Amino acid sequence: MIEVKHVKKRFGDKEILKDVSFTMYPGQTNLIIGASGSGKTVMMKCMIGLFKPEEGQILYEGEDILSIDAKEMKEIRKQIGMLFQGSALFDSLTVEENVMFPLNMFTQDSYAKRKARVNEVLAKVELTDANHKFPAEISGGMKKRVALARAIVLNPKYLFCDEPNSGLDPQTSLVIDHLIKNITREYNITTVINTHDMNTVMESGDHIVYMHKGAKQWEGSNEEIIFSEDELLNNFIFASEFLRGAKEARIREARNAGK
Repeated sequence: MIEVKHVKKRFGDKEILKDVSFTMYPGQTNLIIGASGSGKTVMMKCMIGLFKPEEGQILYEGEDILSIDAKEMKEIRKQIGMLFQGSALFDSLTVEENVMFPLNMFTQDSYAKRKARVNEVLAKVELTDANHKFPAEISGGMKKRVALARAIVLNPKYLFCDEPNSGLDPQTSLVIDHLIKNITREYNITTVINTHDMNTVMESGDHIVYMHKGAKQWEGSNEEIIFSEDELLNNFIFASEFLRGAKEARIREARNAGK
């Protein structure tokens, strides 16, 4: 569990985060959503310790990362997996070598044990025949799956995903969403996803924080979004007439089912 309490962040005279509080839960896909400039990226960078807020607390299982030393923070970072927007694979390494990289860095396991773990996580992301391929030889969706395998290879307690569907077609995006959600539930990971992809929101949003101009505007689940009366949220999620129609149809369906 990660708790964010009254976090404020400024750059110069500009206040980017305005007294933001929420809790991210294990076993759930926790989403931070919002338009460009809403503060969601800064919020995620504060949560992983890249930015330090001027005020507030960020608690990992009750331990405030803003008040610990570098050695203690290093231990917490070992429990964090990160899926970067552009996958961030090493072009000169094979798929197997990319996924094994964190094991080489942080464990003393034998090569046989490391390779077995690599094969295990590659199977988890449905990539069993790609060990010896290089990033240039695989598709964007496959690169994202390799990056996800690398992010979970150390059995993290926390998984951060920055725009995991960026640059992917809708069908591949759904595959990535389902993989992240299944892995999160199976391993009871506290997963935090920074996204503006509405399919991700509606398909995977167990717990959603909607940010607007640096503040938390709304919080709830993807089911609760359908019935939300928050005008700013509705304008963001259901921007098109088609989506607004889908929302209204879902509400009518729910009301009819309740009769």
